Amino acid sequence: QVQLAESGGGLGQPGGSLRLSCALSGTTHRADAMGWFRQAPGKQRALVASITPDGRTDYGGPVKGRFAISIDNAKSAVNLQMNSLKPEDTAVYYCHAAINGNAYWGQGTQITVSS
Repeated sequence: QVQLAESGGGLGQPGGSLRLSCALSGTTHRADAMGWFRQAPGKQRALVASITPDGRTDYGGPVKGRFAISIDNAKSAVNLQMNSLKPEDTAVYYCHAAINGNAYWGQGTQITVSS
């Protein structure tokens, strides 16, 4: 079965950096896109960043210029480098993969930005 294994995250300071990684397993199909969404308490889940195998990226407005997503096609993995962190980046971050019209989600990892 398809699995998305997330790693990284935790507690970060305002102005600091954190890194998230996500590895896809359990399928021989390459993902059409992989990325990250986040959900803060009382808010809807929203796009953070996504990337296609050929490197096309899309970013949510609040993170443009601060976060960078990259893909390792050989490992079916994506990385999210988060810089210039803000308290409003606090949320549960979910890895996402789109494969043959189906959406798959990781279990989520908490990111807290606080001094």
